[in-house]
Amino acid sequence: MFLTRRTPELPTPEQALRGRPEPAFSVPSRHTVLGNPLLGPYPEGLEVADFGLGCFWGAERTFWQTEGVWTTLVGYQGGFTPNPSYEEVCSGLTGHTEAVRVVFDPKVVSYAELLKIFWESHNPTQGFRQGNDVGTQYRSAIYTHSPDQEKAAEASRESYQKVLTGSGYATITTEILPAEGRTFYPSEAYHQQYLDKNPGGYCGIGGTGVSCPIGVAPAQG
Repeated sequence: MFLTRRTPELPTPEQALRGRPEPAFSVPSRHTVLGNPLLGPYPEGLEVADFGLGCFWGAERTFWQTEGVWTTLVGYQGGFTPNPSYEEVCSGLTGHTEAVRVVFDPKVVSYAELLKIFWESHNPTQGFRQGNDVGTQYRSAIYTHSPDQEKAAEASRESYQKVLTGSGYATITTEILPAEGRTFYPSEAYHQQYLDKNPGGYCGIGGTGVSCPIGVAPAQG
């Protein structure tokens, strides 16, 4: 994965790359592990959660291994450039972060449980980096799809901050914003389920070792 050579800084909309009106590549139809379609519309009763927690290769695997998750896909979210490429995102000039879209059955796994996985799978106090991966594309983010998800995410951030502070960690830098208006752009085919296709591939995510309390937020998203 990329290491940027300058101090990471988000571009303004005016500074961002122009992008393109349509994707420059196609996305596979089905998940290589779960066998379900990657792109919507999804079956009735399923819900969507969007998370950014560093390099999306390892992050996606963490969620597809979770019972109740119907499909996962990786992409770019939270930026300004329409239909960006991986190279453009890694330039720091699109404003996107690497994100994982998680489609799940709330009857099997709650949004609160997904939040617990999210917090414990990375260090959310590092700003524009995760470990040795440096850049705005590695920032921690939650993009919510309903008022209930927003309340749950904010409550879990507050709760986790307390236990992180007690363990000597700094302030959480995770951005929590509505997914509406922040289009999720699926990434190139080779990124989708990358660690299934490349079992020995790079995985840069790692948690703090501090457990996140569960049950501090509404379970339904």
